[in-house]
Amino acid sequence: MNTLSQFKNFTSNLSQSDVMPALFMGHGSPMNGIEVNEFSKGWANMAKSIPQPTAVLVVSAHWFTNGTKITAMDFPPTIHDFGGFPQALFDVQYPAPGNPALAEETKNLITKAHVELDHDWGLDHGAWTVVRHMYPNAEIPVLQLSIDYTKGAQYHYDLAKELSALRKKGVLILGSGNMVHNLRMVSWEMINGGGYDWAHEASEKFKSAILNKDHHSLINFEQMGSDVRLAIPTPEHYLPLMYILGLQSDKEEALLFNDKAVGGSLTMTSVKVA
Repeated sequence: MNTLSQFKNFTSNLSQSDVMPALFMGHGSPMNGIEVNEFSKGWANMAKSIPQPTAVLVVSAHWFTNGTKITAMDFPPTIHDFGGFPQALFDVQYPAPGNPALAEETKNLITKAHVELDHDWGLDHGAWTVVRHMYPNAEIPVLQLSIDYTKGAQYHYDLAKELSALRKKGVLILGSGNMVHNLRMVSWEMINGGGYDWAHEASEKFKSAILNKDHHSLINFEQMGSDVRLAIPTPEHYLPLMYILGLQSDKEEALLFNDKAVGGSLTMTSVKVA
């Protein structure tokens, strides 16, 4: 049986009224990938509370490209895209399969951009550090969709809407980043919990807008004040949130979890849309 047939069979028993939730995960330090802590437990508990997906499509802060790409190999490699961490973290492999048929289908869904089928990337730490806690058996196909760094938040929000059909096929779309993410201002005294006043103020603005479905403000985050400009010095960790908000229907609500500031200048706040 070819891969396309396998994917069709895999999703054929899903009701068209069933829609997978969409998730934004604050992923934080790569060490969360091997630690059992409040955040990794939150990811694992979320996986237990939702239907088992047919596949996971991750939009990670750590795949920033000129143009849009999607991994299309049978077995994406585990990428250790960091330095200065214990060897145990580099030893981790997450051998989840890919799904070339789903990659092709996703490419065809997207009309806003030319999507390149990629065979060189894999699963970076924005993907595997989270997903290995959610699905430790590595049996569910995992793909990554890159973020086009030449485009703004509105573009990514609109592109996400073109992915909505995948949710009806049981695909879990997962954005991985951090809403507040300023590594230059990290406080080691607060590494286990706590945030600067500006980080808390920015976080409260983000959370209020998310819960009130004020997507306009979140898309135009540059206009949300000086605290938000400190929270988002560069956009790569924020833009995955745009994909989850873009997927939210009028009838769906947002639920916050793992809502905590760490290191003074990061928040682990995560969002479920369903």
